[in-house]
Amino acid sequence: MTDETPAPRNIPALLSALHTEKRSCTVLVSGTPGGAIHVRDGLVVGVETPGAPGVEVLLLKSHRVTEEDWAAVRAAGTDPARLARELVAQGLLGAAELEIIGQAALFDAAFALALTSPDGWEATAARPLLETGAAVPPARLVTENTRRVRLLANERGATARFARDRLAPAPAARDPRQTARLSPRHRTVLTAADGRRTPRDIAFTLGRGLFAVMLDLRDLLAQGLLQPPSATATARPSTALRTPPHPSTTPSQPSATPLPRRKR
Repeated sequence: MTDETPAPRNIPALLSALHTEKRSCTVLVSGTPGGAIHVRDGLVVGVETPGAPGVEVLLLKSHRVTEEDWAAVRAAGTDPARLARELVAQGLLGAAELEIIGQAALFDAAFALALTSPDGWEATAARPLLETGAAVPPARLVTENTRRVRLLANERGATARFARDRLAPAPAARDPRQTARLSPRHRTVLTAADGRRTPRDIAFTLGRGLFAVMLDLRDLLAQGLLQPPSATATARPSTALRTPPHPSTTPSQPSATPLPRRKR
């Protein structure tokens, strides 16, 4: 992208331009939740945000990889760009399984970012990433985000409010006859929805995707087993356990062509 190219009006437009030019970079998104979008040869290969569990959380919380095995892989001095290959080389995961998990985390993080308007963004030199093999055209991210919003509330603003709600059990949730028909997955989500956790908190607690958790919460609301927070209720702090991301290694050198920068 040259100096004469007009600044993209939004992040999808920026990603589309990067895709056209087959660029490689990391787009840093500021705001709440904010995050980083990793682009290689124009394809989105990873999205990281505090708004949705990443690959590490999904692997550890689901017990696909134990804490001990993960610590052993990291202790070997593997940088993020090679960590995925080490997981496969040690037989902890299959390459296809890791790619599926990586792509699920990518879509989920992109969905979390799309729920709010960013304060600004900056395309920087490509940064290290836990490479899972996922690679998605930017247009597919836009299509999938639109589909998810419509499935949940048919309006981005309503879906964003839903993502912030701290849902509590309804009186019917104490009736064993009402909960006996629930699947184990829905029962686990119902237990985690204690009135203090947001859908994001529940996703981190259970090691599941934000969108999947929100779908289950919607089902429980429809069955009368959860109730939305009172309009007069005092907001309480989040109590969900989270796994902080490991610090990134030194980023690679920037390309010769300047990358776009936008700050509001």
